Amino acid sequence: MPSAAALNVLVVDDQLTMRSLVRNSLQQLGVREIREAADGEIALREVVTKPVHLVISDFNMPNLDGLGLLRAIRAHPPIQTTAFIMLTGRADRELVQRAVQFGVNNYLVKPFTVAQLKEKLEGVFGPLT
Repeated sequence: MPSAAALNVLVVDDQLTMRSLVRNSLQQLGVREIREAADGEIALREVVTKPVHLVISDFNMPNLDGLGLLRAIRAHPPIQTTAFIMLTGRADRELVQRAVQFGVNNYLVKPFTVAQLKEKLEGVFGPLT
């Protein structure tokens, strides 16, 4: 069982408010190391420079969207096994299917609760302590 406190997470969203909501939810679950990026290009540089256990990324962003970020991470061997949860404002089947094709570990539909986020994290990492 992994410890939530041991996870390091990169939250990627072009909206500061959403990044804050995800950060606060992760903190409530016990995650201590949380970094943020405002778009996929910044996030990719961040994760290549300092790898993380998990990327939680919005789909719609300027410069490099969430699907492009996922594809770039999966194509880069040193970080290609990084867990990835896609955050989206809509339950778009086509988007989810495309994300699954590129190796997304899970997805979370906005708005979400802390309990729903925990469920998605446990779907990726197993029960958190």
